[in-house]
Amino acid sequence: MSSALALGAVSAVLRNLLDNGLIDVSSVLGPVTVSAVAPDRIDTDAPNAAPQINLFLHQVLPNAAWSNRQLPTRSSLGDRVANTPLALDLHYLVTAYGVADLQAEILLGYAMHLLHERPLLDRAAIRRALDPSPLDVSLLPPAFQVLAAADLADQIEAVRVTPVPMSVDEMSKIWSATQKPYRPSAAYQVSLVLIEGTRPTRSALPVLSRGPVDPLTLRDRGVSVQPDLLPPGPALLSIALPNRQSAARAGDALVLAGARLEGTAARLRLRHRLLAVPLELPLVLAPGGREASCTLPAPVAAHATLPAGLWQASVVLTPPAESSERESASLPLPVAPDPVIAADPTLALAGIDLQRLAGPPRLRVRLFGRPQVRPEQAAQLALGNVTAMAARRTNASEVLEFDFPGSLAAGTAWLRLRVDGVDSLLVDKVAMPPRFDPAYQVTVPA
Repeated sequence: MSSALALGAVSAVLRNLLDNGLIDVSSVLGPVTVSAVAPDRIDTDAPNAAPQINLFLHQVLPNAAWSNRQLPTRSSLGDRVANTPLALDLHYLVTAYGVADLQAEILLGYAMHLLHERPLLDRAAIRRALDPSPLDVSLLPPAFQVLAAADLADQIEAVRVTPVPMSVDEMSKIWSATQKPYRPSAAYQVSLVLIEGTRPTRSALPVLSRGPVDPLTLRDRGVSVQPDLLPPGPALLSIALPNRQSAARAGDALVLAGARLEGTAARLRLRHRLLAVPLELPLVLAPGGREASCTLPAPVAAHATLPAGLWQASVVLTPPAESSERESASLPLPVAPDPVIAADPTLALAGIDLQRLAGPPRLRVRLFGRPQVRPEQAAQLALGNVTAMAARRTNASEVLEFDFPGSLAAGTAWLRLRVDGVDSLLVDKVAMPPRFDPAYQVTVPA
């Protein structure tokens, strides 16, 4: 694959091809300049300007045939599994410039014939064009010195040059954008350029056996066939929360529904974006392999280890008659924060504090979150229908401070804390009809 220098390398190879081929026309028109710049960089008003051919890369488009190759780039766990190539088609405009009569027409004819005779940029030609020897590399401009490392000649696909018909309307739009007078031009597509990264990836080892190997016959078990439409391994289909809640709380009992939840060493694996190591909780499997249950850590234990926000939950176990463990696909598990309104001596947290401040007038609310709200998390507090963002902190143990406008009316208001998009459980869905939990009501001072 090519490197990110490939676009410049293609322009350099085409320029070299035209520069070498137009030597024959020098006996007719004199010295010919070959450039690869934007049209607005060319001085067309000079009276004694030499004839010139210019290559202008006016458009770069993704190649449709290669767009979905080697996807996805990352696994569901975030590990890089492939360096997906960036496949591009380059669109060039070949323009001829001449001061005297017929110069531009002759030049454009020679240039188009050269590209017609070389529709394929072979690897040898690319290497010759990008190899500065026998010249001293230091004599070349910096942009040309690095093009030898583009690896354009080593990519899998060949580089093809194809003429592209362009209507008068399309051509006029390009020249209007450059704000230069039109000159005789021909459009070409160069396809394709593959740019690939070099970052390390993860790749699974080759398969040695299909299932356990019999020690006597030395034959593997083969493909395991199951007479149903269920997944072949453990599958997690849903997570039921207590009291019809929309999010879990520390200490909640979870009921997991799935398929093939049978085996040993069963546990619930929880991943959070702020934790490098997943949190694993023991699972109690129900007979039949359709259900399992577990309990989230108690509030005291979870205060610093179970941050609020969105978690990814999966089941890990070793199925019967197998020696290696398997992991199911993950499901989202939101964990709700609780604003600590009353004093909580267990966690040594102060109660909620609302006070009016002057200059400019504002209402400041100070409280703690349970579990702890980390500095990397986005925290919002809604007081009635007014929302405020938490002030920046440097430590999870620091108090959360929210400043509301001083025009906020005094009286009772409902309070909601949102952390990483997950709201505290203001609505009590057990009551019929549902009601707001009175524990989340506060009094706004006058």
